Amino acid sequence: MSTTQLTPVLSDPWDAERSWTLDTYRSRGGYEGLAKAFTMAPADIVDTVKASGLRGRGGAGFPTGLKWSFLPPADGGPRYLVVNADESEPGACKDIPLMMANPHALIEGVAITSYAIGGHHAFIYLRGEVVHVYRRLLAAVREAREAGLIGKGLGPNGDYDLEITVHAGAGAYICGEETALLDSLEGRRGQPRLKPPFPAVAGLYARPTVVNNVESVASVPTIIRGGAEWFTSMGTEKSAGHGFFSLSGHVTRPGQYEAPLGITMRELLDMAGGVRAGHRLKFWVPGGSSTPILTEEHLDVPLDYDSVGAAGSMLGTRSLMVFDETVSVVRVVSRWTDFYQHESCGKCTPCREGTYWMKQVMHRLEAGKGLPSDIDLLLDVSANIAGRSFCALGDASAVPIQSGIKHFRAEFEAGTHTPASELFPYEASALFSEVGAR
Repeated sequence: MSTTQLTPVLSDPWDAERSWTLDTYRSRGGYEGLAKAFTMAPADIVDTVKASGLRGRGGAGFPTGLKWSFLPPADGGPRYLVVNADESEPGACKDIPLMMANPHALIEGVAITSYAIGGHHAFIYLRGEVVHVYRRLLAAVREAREAGLIGKGLGPNGDYDLEITVHAGAGAYICGEETALLDSLEGRRGQPRLKPPFPAVAGLYARPTVVNNVESVASVPTIIRGGAEWFTSMGTEKSAGHGFFSLSGHVTRPGQYEAPLGITMRELLDMAGGVRAGHRLKFWVPGGSSTPILTEEHLDVPLDYDSVGAAGSMLGTRSLMVFDETVSVVRVVSRWTDFYQHESCGKCTPCREGTYWMKQVMHRLEAGKGLPSDIDLLLDVSANIAGRSFCALGDASAVPIQSGIKHFRAEFEAGTHTPASELFPYEASALFSEVGAR
């Protein structure tokens, strides 16, 4: 079953007074899912999440319950849950407002997930620059502990203990990659690990570990409370449930739209008031800068994992960046390339060297000083990064260049003789009148 109506679940309490407090959360059914989970066998919780069809909301879309089931049998040693809250993809902006407005949804999800996998210590790895969210999470954990919802003596027999640690990272895009995050959490330099072994077998402190995104974990309480069938009543057959669609850029009303998977960009744009007045859509990306560019012809593609993949892109984090006709594709791709070059950890040669050279070529084209061979050079270099780098950052850096040239090759060719600033003045694409003011 699919519907195109908004489905406020995680965002439902956002407009309530002091929505971030335990009292407000509990007044709307908060922690009922945890109470129900404690009446279930851990394996039944895993099976319920499997049956719900919940797929990872961090971008990869891997089935969440299946990921939990990869943990080896208990051996008496510790096992961990690590929540990836290092939201840093250009355009991604859903996890931070969720943790800010409704942190107890995450805390309850952490408690249920930890109980299901047999973990007694969970970590929330947060991007350290968002100090306000860090403080709010610390306060939420404290509230939950004082209320006896986490800590010692939990569960049906009072023999389950759970500690939650909120950890502030130092702010590196690479730490969004789960194994780099684990290295950083252990106090080492954040760089991706060689896999296998995968985190499920040897993760944090070389122990079995589940790494899930914030929205994935926060979705668990309502699945346990409402049941798998409630969750599958939304979305599509292979992309069940609800999720945040973050619209930014040249839209009338940017923001978070919590809707069932399978909704189309055209429907979301209508809800957001359309492209800003007096302008038309030029291109957009469905999941932040690391997903291939789409155009107006893709407006009616259902925004689910399979349909977006079939259209030549990826659903990713559902970070929908919208650009109108005043925007230079070359300039946008150049900025994204700057970002990936800056955030490359330098561990592998294809990404370290390739992003550097793509940045140089993109700057040339943006300045109107490109060489006739530059476009083919970009395609060649990006092809030698994609699929050959140590982690997905390299693939992400290649995507904007390859899809940008595919859809807007003429603009890249114009970069051999005319600066992007002349073809597309900054002032024309600015959202605020102060930009470009003399």
